[in-house]
Amino acid sequence: MLKEGELVGAISIYRQEVRPFTAKQIELVSNFARQAIIAIENTRLLNELRESLQQQTATADVLRVISTSPGELKPVFDAMLENATRLCEARFGNLWLRDGGIFRAVAIHGESTYLDLLRRDPVIDVGKFPYAPLGRLVEAKDVVHVPDVTAERAYIEGFPRLVALVESAGARSLLIVPMLKEGELLGAIAIYRQEVRPFIEKQIELVKSFASQAVIAIENVRLLNELRESLQQRTATADVLKVISRSPGELEPVFQAMLENAVRICAASFGNLYLRDGEFFASAPFTTRRRLSSRAVGSGPTVRVRIRRQADWCGRGLSFMSPTSWPTRRISSVIREWWRSPSSPAPEPLSWSRCSRRAS
Repeated sequence: MLKEGELVGAISIYRQEVRPFTAKQIELVSNFARQAIIAIENTRLLNELRESLQQQTATADVLRVISTSPGELKPVFDAMLENATRLCEARFGNLWLRDGGIFRAVAIHGESTYLDLLRRDPVIDVGKFPYAPLGRLVEAKDVVHVPDVTAERAYIEGFPRLVALVESAGARSLLIVPMLKEGELLGAIAIYRQEVRPFIEKQIELVKSFASQAVIAIENVRLLNELRESLQQRTATADVLKVISRSPGELEPVFQAMLENAVRICAASFGNLYLRDGEFFASAPFTTRRRLSSRAVGSGPTVRVRIRRQADWCGRGLSFMSPTSWPTRRISSVIREWWRSPSSPAPEPLSWSRCSRRAS
């Protein structure tokens, strides 16, 4: 059975008596051999067509997820990993994002005890095992193909994650494809088989295409977030300018608008705006989105400081304080410690007897 001069196979027939085959019979079997070649080629083309259709469908599925999830990477990564694992006949897989020597699993496909562990603790530090597969990926920034994980040096020397990968998940053949942007390693797609069966070149190229799509998705989200931030900043600036134009000669509504926008855009919990008057700072409008206890932080005959529910410090709380006075330094320290641990009880009232300056 010949295809373009290449021997593909053969047809053999036998008789149990000495009776040679005739030329017509030999020609008949030769014709069957040619038909077998045609059938083999048709099957090959049909399988390639099916594979191509599956890849195109998978790519369309990923693009659909990207278009329906603007600014979101998790559903995109999940779709990529699921398709890469299925089309490459792998058992399970991970999608990693890199931060220095740390890799974080942001998408996991499959079920096993090891994967449950990875979902609870998704971070791997490859610094101590640079010769582990992920460590070699950082060094080479190229495909890492491991036909048998149990033959790896990192496994033999007991790298915990690699040992767990083999013993808990049964992984044997491993393929890791880097996600590169202008030579910078952003992450990787890793897929695993539970038998020693290396991945073929066509499957490696398929995972490379998914890795390229992942990089595009990351860049799209980055650009979209930058656009949103720019739009928020411009809207906030326009809002402040609008308040200025509507409130000629009035500072309080302008300060309030500025502070509200600054707290919101910077994702802060609260903020203050102070005006300096010689050795003192006077409080201007204050805003916050965090609810506070109504317990008093401090009170006294000269300066009264009180944190109210909804954190309304707007003139009714903090009045005038000297930046060098003991109460100012002390109250700043107490508030800082309180906000560093929101679950802790409110601080006890402070003694203001050591403050000799009057506030106004």
